[in-house]
Amino acid sequence: MDNSISSLEGLVILKYQQVMLDQYFWAGKRVFLSGHTGFKGSWLALWLEMLGAEVTGYALEPLTPRDNFLLSKIGARIRHEIGDVRDYEKLKRVFDEARPEIVFHLAAQPLVRESYRSPKETYDVNVGGTVNILECSRLSSTVKAVVNVTTDKCYENNEWVWGYRENDRLGGVDPYSSSKACSELVTDAYRKSFFSPEEYSKHGISLASARAGNVFGGGDWQVDRIIPDCIRHLEEGKPIIVRNPHSIRPWQHVLEPLSGYLLLAEKLYKEPLAYSSAWNFGPEDSSFLKVGELVDEVVKSWGNGKWEDHSEPGAVHEAHLLKLDITKAKALLGWFPVWHIEDAVDQTVKWYRHYYRTSNVSELCCQQISDYMKSV
Repeated sequence: MDNSISSLEGLVILKYQQVMLDQYFWAGKRVFLSGHTGFKGSWLALWLEMLGAEVTGYALEPLTPRDNFLLSKIGARIRHEIGDVRDYEKLKRVFDEARPEIVFHLAAQPLVRESYRSPKETYDVNVGGTVNILECSRLSSTVKAVVNVTTDKCYENNEWVWGYRENDRLGGVDPYSSSKACSELVTDAYRKSFFSPEEYSKHGISLASARAGNVFGGGDWQVDRIIPDCIRHLEEGKPIIVRNPHSIRPWQHVLEPLSGYLLLAEKLYKEPLAYSSAWNFGPEDSSFLKVGELVDEVVKSWGNGKWEDHSEPGAVHEAHLLKLDITKAKALLGWFPVWHIEDAVDQTVKWYRHYYRTSNVSELCCQQISDYMKSV
């Protein structure tokens, strides 16, 4: 699907140039963000607001009273709208009222195991929601750049030891992975049919997709995610239950891919012909760890605790080995992950420790974002 990486093949890249976010770019930009009450969406909404953007968020109610969106009081800092991306009429009304220049689509059903329990809902949200966002963008007179956030699981996973590149085959065994591959195909079809870079002068919209690895950070309480599961068991003084301790994943702090989304949107806005394609945002090889190794890092940072192997031989299929190749983002965007896995875990545990001391974690979130930006 994506041929822009082909120019890198056969080259030995000795040095990349780190590119920093243009903080002044976002001041006053009108941004529409779907999924802003979710884990990643809440951090992105806060970051955008800190940069001076005028953010309209559209999403379902937060999952729990402890979610980062509520504890950081983000709803008071942006235009906060509750709605379902499957509800096209309401979505379009809010979208048109916001008159966005830049769109980030994060709303999704994000869990593999849940997709086995609710496959129709997973496809309705992850595929139909993408169509609805892109339709709103297509019919808008103000949109200039759209970033559709999918996942590393959109690739047809052959369990090989090297990372997947943006032009590798899409697929998915489970409904979640398949639905995200479908979302990528929808994005590619809209790009070719309505937002072609070659005809940019006619439509004025640049469209890209972003594929990130397994992210974690403060304020995530989803079930069937390893860090929230760790925190729940640690706070109760119980052993952590680990289903797939030997599975290898590309772990990274939530701020890592979000910095990539922001940089990508900025590039799409400024140079639409060069960046309308798919992009991987993952960690360096040192942060590809087994699930059990990540849990060891969490326990070490927490200060105590232990875990137990509860592997389920007859469990539903989940990938055992999955890696991303981020050469394209490094070489063409100038994007790099900056926090090592130990730093990422420490920042995450710090958030949860802070939560137990005070219910208002806004100041800590802003500080972690500021610290991350200084690390770039």
